[in-house]
Parts: sequence; structure tokens; C-alpha cells
Amino acid sequence: MAALVTSPTAIHPVLSNPPVESEGCNNKSHIPERRKSTPSSINTRPNIPLLPLDLAHPISSKSSNFPPPLHAQGHRKNALSRESVPRQTFMKALASVARSNKPEALSLTGMLSAQRPSADQRPGSSSSQRLSDALNELANRGNTPTTALPSMQSPCFYHQRFDDAVDIDKVLEEIKNDEWMSHSRLVQTATGVREVSKQLQRRPIRRAVRNIMIVTKARDNELVLLTRELAMWLLRTPRYGSDVGVNVYVDAKLRNSKRFGAASIIEDDSRFHSMLRYWSPDLCWSQPEKFDLVLTLGGDGTVLFTSWLFQRVVPPVLSFSLGSLGFLTSFEFEKYKQHLNRIMGEEGMRVNLRMRFTCTVFRDGAHEMEEGEQFEVLNELVIDRGPSPYVSNLELYGDNELLTVVQADGCIFSTPTGSTAYSLSAGGSLVHPDIPAILLTPICPHTLSFRPMVLSDTMLLRVSVPRNSRATAYCAFDGKGRVELKQGDHVTITASQYPLPTVMRTGTEWFDSVSRTLQWNTRAATQKGFESQQDGECPKEEEEPEWDIDTDSACYASEEGSISASPLRRQMSLLGM
Repeated sequence: MAALVTSPTAIHPVLSNPPVESEGCNNKSHIPERRKSTPSSINTRPNIPLLPLDLAHPISSKSSNFPPPLHAQGHRKNALSRESVPRQTFMKALASVARSNKPEALSLTGMLSAQRPSADQRPGSSSSQRLSDALNELANRGNTPTTALPSMQSPCFYHQRFDDAVDIDKVLEEIKNDEWMSHSRLVQTATGVREVSKQLQRRPIRRAVRNIMIVTKARDNELVLLTRELAMWLLRTPRYGSDVGVNVYVDAKLRNSKRFGAASIIEDDSRFHSMLRYWSPDLCWSQPEKFDLVLTLGGDGTVLFTSWLFQRVVPPVLSFSLGSLGFLTSFEFEKYKQHLNRIMGEEGMRVNLRMRFTCTVFRDGAHEMEEGEQFEVLNELVIDRGPSPYVSNLELYGDNELLTVVQADGCIFSTPTGSTAYSLSAGGSLVHPDIPAILLTPICPHTLSFRPMVLSDTMLLRVSVPRNSRATAYCAFDGKGRVELKQGDHVTITASQYPLPTVMRTGTEWFDSVSRTLQWNTRAATQKGFESQQDGECPKEEEEPEWDIDTDSACYASEEGSISASPLRRQMSLLGM
């Protein structure tokens, strides 16, 4: 399925057009040598499917438009190449391709009576595994060019849950034998991919939810009591043919909390000792596939914190509104039983895959650019002048081409989800989260013509601080991790391989949130219509006109029979002019 939903947002833009020396080339030879320094825990490369090349950039097997290595062009030009792909991006991809915990599919008829899979169940029996094997077999035939780095395909494990959404075999059959695609075929394929993308969010997904993670807003003790209530209900409510509930992970800081009372929960049933577990940031990084669903208790900041915890694969997130604003939280906690019974039952859940950014900082070293911090961003990347009294002087590149020089207090690079946050305050537009785009919003620019723009999500943006700049710049990633960019440093922004899946309540929840939280297009009173005179208002002794004042005082009927005329024309008519 990943082959069908793969788009330039799911592949690093550098890898959209890789070199292919021959149809039978060994892909391992194209992997940069620095991958050898990956930790031993993720150094073993699993047998993953080699997925078809990005259809937006078909290439010949005998030619390559791939740029030369970075050292050949000189690091001063910051050229794009395989060597410039951040090392942390490789590590995330390698850590994400080996998924031992795949979600268990539930049939519509046998959902409530389904049992846990046996320990000796064959791993290849699931539909997701059969799909991966089929794609791997298809790629090995050599009919379709493959990417040089197949592990860079989108490893979002939630994509694997849509196996039954579309006719995969039909789509693969149409495109697998085309080395060069005509314009009409390219349009048909693009239309098909867009239709697949629509189906992913329209169709409910019915899967067993056996491990639930609860993220509780910090510095709010009242929510700790609600966390206890929710955890006990999840543990006690029978699910999937068992007389107990599901495994619940709560914040490790609640292990010794008196308000939470973990000891009293375990005393209620001895089986809860193994079912009540604790999550930590390290667990979210190393084993994000362990969680089938994440519940957040708080506001939008809690959702951003959840995104911050999962710096690669993100489980589906259901957010209860227990904060201040609640733009991203559309579920009421008072009805949590109703909501959770619905999505964990036959109705299933519908998910919106919210786009994130992968932002990587590069430092100007003595001989080459040195990789710095990397963050997955849900709202925005903000680059500002910090405490400097001078305006920011930033060079903005798109796909290695200079777009403009930013002279302003700073600039905001926002996702569609973040379009209602800082970008909106700075004059940016509202953008629906289903639209894959990068929003560029300047902060108090030096020129009035520098207006906000919406860029394609396929672009790889780079923001550099020139060496002759008077001052440095500062980066903030979702308001966290503030980093200074010195002269010669730069930061790259690209669409992330790891979207944030949020559980949808209704199909119009984004518009509902805009109207509810921002009072979008809301006025104090609606303009009243003209109402006819009601009976009983005035005794009708004789026939009277319906309106005592039938027109506005400044409205005059013209002699030509039109309904109105200007006062000057009225006076001219009276004077015979």
C-alpha cells in the first residue's frame, strides 16, 4: 500500500530522482558510507519491499539528472546530493522499517469475538505482510525502476492499515511496465493516486486497539484524576473476546503519584499489574509501533507535545478537549466512553494524516557542512533575529535555487496545521490540513511587497545566514528547541516522511474548529429580514398599507420607472433639467 500512497511528501526530495546505473544494479552500492556508523540495534537491514519510483519524476535507466556529490561542487554552494541527506534521516528510516508489531486486522462480523494472535502465528499471514511480499516480488522482476534508498520510503506504519481501501493490483498492473510515461498516462496515474489519498481519510479503519497511551497535560493535577478514571475504564471494559480491557500506558511520572494511585488500581484486579504500564520519551522513540492509539488530555499544546515525543513514526492520536483553546481537540471528555466504544468497535476510526516538517540544522565547519539538530515539526519553524537590533538577512533557496533574500524581523515556515497559529497572527492565510503545502509568512518585512506565499510541499527549502550578515538568527521548532544560526549556517525544511495521524470526529471538524475558536465570519447579530405587519399590532378599521415607511428616506423613484435614483437626479427632474 505504501507504494500507492507514496508521494514527494513521503520521500526526501533528494531521493525523488536517484541514479540508476542499470536495471540490475545493487541498491546497497548507492547507500552512503556514513550509514555504517548507525547503532548496532538498527544496523541490520531488514528485507523490505523495493517500491516504485516517484511517478512525478520518471527517469531512464540509462541516464541520470542527479547532482554530483557535495564535495565535487564545493560545500560553499550547499548543493543537494545523496551525501547531503541528513544522517539522522537515515537513522530514523532504518529504525522504522523493521516493524514487529503490526496492527491486527478485525473482520466486521467477528470483531467482538476475535482472540489474541497465538505466539506461533506465522508473520506472513497478515494482509500487510502479503502486500509487502507482493511488492517485493514485483520490484525484483526488474520491470520498474526502484529507488536507490528504498528504506527512505514512508515508513508510517499507519499506511499499512489501508490494505482493503483500493484495488492495489489493478493500479500496479497499469504502471509496472511503463518505463516512460505519456502525459495522458501520467495524468491518469496522478488522478488515481489522489483518489487513493482521498479514500484513506474517507473510509473508517477497523483494527484491534490493544495498547493505548495516555498523554496528560503537565502542571494540572485535576487531569491526573481524569487520567486515573480513564485508565481504570480502559482496563476494566471487556474487549475483543476477553473479560478484561486493553493495556494502558500512562506517563512514567505518575508511577508514584498519590493522586493517580497505581497501587489501588492494581489491587482491583491482579491482572492489571501487567496491563498498567508506563511510557517514557525513550520508549516513544525506540518503540512507537507498540501503541495502537494515543489519547491526549489537555489542549493544543498537549497535541504538540505528543508530536514532539514521536520524532519518527506516530500512532493515531485522539485528543480530548481539556485545555484553553482546543483547536486540535474536538472530542469532549464527558463522552469518552461513547467515543472510544465507537472507534474501538465496529464503526472504526477515520484519520487525518497531518503533514509535518523535517527541519535539519547544518553548521559551517572548517572543510564541510556539519550536521546539527533535527526536529519533526507539526506547527511551524520560526526564524527570527533574536536579541539583535538589526533586521534578519536570510537567503532562501528552493531546490538549490535562490528564491529571495529575506530582510525582516524573521519568517515563518508553517504546515497547514500550523496555519491557524503563529502564521495567522503574522498575516498568513488559513489553509485546510488536507492540502499538502508549505506556508511562507514573513514577520514585519522591510518591503511591503513581501507577502505570504503558499509553496509546493515537494520543494526542499534551505534558509542560510550569509557570512557577511551583521547578526545571527535564531530558530524555534514548534516553539521549542531554540537554536542559534551563526554566519554560514543554514537550516533545511522538507515535508516529513512521518505524518501525524489524528482521529477525526466529523468531516467538517476543521471548519467547526475555525468557527468555534477563531469566531471566523461571526458577527454579533445577523441582519434582520423584512417582516410583514402582524395581526393584532394595529386595529384594522380600514385598509392600511403594509408598511408605514415603505422606502429609505434617501431612496427616490425615478421617472423612468426604475426603483431608485440619486438625489441630484431627483432635483434635476423637478427643475425640468
